[in-house]
Amino acid sequence: MSTCSVSKGCFVFKPSPKKRRVSQKTAIYFRDGKNGSEDSELRFDTCQSLWNQIKLETEVESLESELLLITASSVRSDQQIQEDLNKQLLDNVVSFLRRSHSEFQGKTTEWTYRMKSREIPTAALVLGVNVTDHDLTFRNLSEALQNNITPYIALLEAKDCSGIKNLMQKLMGQLMNCSTDVASLEDEDYVQVSQNRIRCSMKSLVDWYESVTKKTDSETLSKKRTSSSKHQQSPPVVVIFKDMESFTTKVLQDFIVISSQHICELPLVLIFGIATSPMIIHSLLPHSVSSLLCIELFQSLSCKEHLSTVIDKLLLTSRFPFKLGEKVLQVLINIFLYHDFSVWNFIRGFQLCIVEHFYSQPLSVLCCQLADAKERVNSLSHDQCENVRRLPSFRRYVERQEAEKQIALLTADSFLKETTQKLLEDLHVYHENYVSVLRCLHVFTCSLPKYPLGKQIRELHCACLENRVWETEDYESSLQLARMLNKSDLETILQQCVEILVSSAGNEFDKAVEKLKEFLTQFQKLEVAEAFQEQDVSVSSQKELQKKTDLYHLQKTLLELKDSRRSKKLTKFEMLRFEVVDYIDSLVRNYLVPADHKTLHEVVYFNTASVLRGHLNAAPRIALHTALNNPYNYLKNQALKSDGGSISNKAPDICIVYKLHLECGRLINLVDWLEAFSTVVTAVEEPNADTASSDQVDDIIHARFIRAVSELELLGFIKPSKQKTDHVARLTWGGC
Repeated sequence: MSTCSVSKGCFVFKPSPKKRRVSQKTAIYFRDGKNGSEDSELRFDTCQSLWNQIKLETEVESLESELLLITASSVRSDQQIQEDLNKQLLDNVVSFLRRSHSEFQGKTTEWTYRMKSREIPTAALVLGVNVTDHDLTFRNLSEALQNNITPYIALLEAKDCSGIKNLMQKLMGQLMNCSTDVASLEDEDYVQVSQNRIRCSMKSLVDWYESVTKKTDSETLSKKRTSSSKHQQSPPVVVIFKDMESFTTKVLQDFIVISSQHICELPLVLIFGIATSPMIIHSLLPHSVSSLLCIELFQSLSCKEHLSTVIDKLLLTSRFPFKLGEKVLQVLINIFLYHDFSVWNFIRGFQLCIVEHFYSQPLSVLCCQLADAKERVNSLSHDQCENVRRLPSFRRYVERQEAEKQIALLTADSFLKETTQKLLEDLHVYHENYVSVLRCLHVFTCSLPKYPLGKQIRELHCACLENRVWETEDYESSLQLARMLNKSDLETILQQCVEILVSSAGNEFDKAVEKLKEFLTQFQKLEVAEAFQEQDVSVSSQKELQKKTDLYHLQKTLLELKDSRRSKKLTKFEMLRFEVVDYIDSLVRNYLVPADHKTLHEVVYFNTASVLRGHLNAAPRIALHTALNNPYNYLKNQALKSDGGSISNKAPDICIVYKLHLECGRLINLVDWLEAFSTVVTAVEEPNADTASSDQVDDIIHARFIRAVSELELLGFIKPSKQKTDHVARLTWGGC
């Protein structure tokens, strides 16, 4: 590459994507961080192994998190959940493009009619407002289309298409990359030069398409059909508008009108990515333009259903030892529901919890599979045993033991290791049983009126983690409503509970399954007996009413029937229904104990919600106030430490100006402000300083003051005042 130039300039050389600098080993950050110990590398390896397992269960592809820096050696995700959830959508879109392609190939009457009317096949994908997840969806869609339909796919974004010229340049650039073997190119400049030499117009695009398809046809004939190609002749050109709402109306109109003029020569297919509503098409495009499109609507899966699947795969399972506490999980769910509806960001937050847990908790080395955890317990050092003894849950466990056992737990490391192994095994069994009983309780409560315990299982999970769910009013109201369920609903619920307990990983539900099956058998026996009993009662009551024709006796009989209904005994069905609800209640009280009541829950549960909220819920104004009012908090310079409201002359100029402006009212006099600033800055100057250089010092201080005030104005704390020319107006008040 040449750097010759007539004028001076800055030359940029882009590094090759194959040559990347190897990052520093991440275990160093674990060792140098807080709670650094001799097992930092083991904790890092455990964290990396756990995240690799989770990636195989989630929709994340290439989650190269700069925070963790572990994905350089981690495996790529197979996007299992994402593919399962969006499989129907992708199959429908592929089928739509295959139909359009076959109609163009066969030159049928319908396609001829479309060509005459200049209609462009268009797929409208309604993906929802979770815009951050759309990139992954379009990436999967592009791969599916490339594998099944066509290699000519272009993804356009509104930020790159401010005009029709930019749109055509971006379109042709991407399509030409599709038809070129990128691996054979030594430099990216080849594509740029070829793109600049070609005039970006629809006619050029048509000529390019004809040349490419003719070349493909000739290669196919030369091979004499010895090998079948995955793409048929004349594959369509797919143009994907990722964010249709962000495109300007004029750009869309011009492109659609121009494309409709060449639809007979270029098999173009449009895909609109829509976040809001399909009506946006008619809002952006007038009827004269939208009539040129043959639109078919496709609806993606709800992001809430996607989140429920992710929570079910990650949290409501005993496969992964790492768990989230109630407050942490509530923070992630609130961010999802009230900010972005992004499952991608939810998983990134979950990843942050994993990193923070293994980084800050020394005993997270035991947060692994049960067999590995038992082996690691045997190799714990004395300092790590002391960390176990410091856990609040373990202290409560020791207080409940006898005096001799308390002494052994606090002094003997070998006895402590044996007890720790047993407690970890109990914690593992607790998680297996917890998930199964939680699903059974959700089956009972998800169909109740007004959903006292929530409609989604994640709401019930949060309620069980927060406190003893059976002590809440919502649980009591749920039991009352469950005692009024009819027989068919109860049988269906019991059958579902039997299936859940049979397929559960726990081994303590054999008796529970037998008991539930016994309830089902009793319900079936009651069906015939109650039918005959109700028939006899109705016939006898009708005969009694027919005998009494006198008004007095009739009224007396009706009152007796009313009193008998009030004081009548419970039927066999009602008694059996009460038994079923009471038995489910007993399972809940035995197995849905909150996690923070279990010993050693700190090893596997991450409960520091404040740290997570500080990372994810940014508060820029508070951060600015802290940085300007107390710069030591970020700079960690001992010279910047100050007592209370004192102002240090060692602080940055903007910090001094900011502290002085907090002491002023609505309007700030610049002259007084400058004098106060000069007084603070020159506070430690020697009294016998050289008077000859005083003017120069004043000019420097004046310049520093002007720069600091300008920076403060840029941050939005002050603005010029129209009332007085030598004053500025203060814009922020209170404690910020």
